[in-house]
Amino acid sequence: MGLAWVDPVVATVVAAMVGLCVGSFLNVVIHRLPKMLERGWQAQCAELRGETPDTGPAYNLVVPRSACPGCGAPITALQNIPVVSWLALKGRCAQCKVPISSRYPLVEIMGGVLAACAIWRFGVTPQGVAACGLLWSLLALTMIDFDTQLLPDGITLPLLWAGLIVNLWNTFAPLPDAVMGAVAGYLSLWAVYWAFKLIRGKEGMGYGDFKLLAALGAWLGWQVLPVIVLLSSVVGACIGMTLIVFKGRDHSVPMAFGPFLAIAGAIALFFGTALVKTYFP
Repeated sequence: MGLAWVDPVVATVVAAMVGLCVGSFLNVVIHRLPKMLERGWQAQCAELRGETPDTGPAYNLVVPRSACPGCGAPITALQNIPVVSWLALKGRCAQCKVPISSRYPLVEIMGGVLAACAIWRFGVTPQGVAACGLLWSLLALTMIDFDTQLLPDGITLPLLWAGLIVNLWNTFAPLPDAVMGAVAGYLSLWAVYWAFKLIRGKEGMGYGDFKLLAALGAWLGWQVLPVIVLLSSVVGACIGMTLIVFKGRDHSVPMAFGPFLAIAGAIALFFGTALVKTYFP
């Protein structure tokens, strides 16, 4: 049950503001999580060599404080207001005036827009709140995969379990459909991976893609998986052609597939049921 007395416009605006703040935190996740993984791998390699891992100072999603990558000056609370601070500083560090990437406010804006869309579509309900969590996770995975071609287990696996837990109450799909979605999502791309490797002798995607599609199946049910796969192919083709035409990207350079799955999953969250009824009656 939702809060029927809450005005939808007010709820959407509040969701957008919360989403902006979450987007600010997602910037930290996108930047630090791959580095945390790399530090963990280096520590494991040192242990296998019989060496004492050089852990160095604490580095996680909380510490150290956010700082300018150019001069190392700490970012104050007033300089960390989503979007507003970036505009007030004219996209530059307050100390050394080094340009700050416009991607930071764009991620914050996307966090707000996705939350607003989720609450507008599903209302102030458990379904709406869960949809926000799914969309924010997909946003983080998209940016991390674009940067590093990694889909961290620290996000994909909790996302999979969260989908199954959410659907204990048939939030987005009946639980049996969610379980089958997780299984079918993983095995379908796993089969494609091995078929491509046997035919071409090289890997065509990473294991993180299997886990991401399994997570989307756990959230939305197995019926939506064909729609997600088809949409991801269309999204990938459009983005790939755009990068080749306008950015001069070498078409022989591999592209991360996870962002296309994530975008397709977000589309399926809002329109998946209608698409299934239309194209897979």
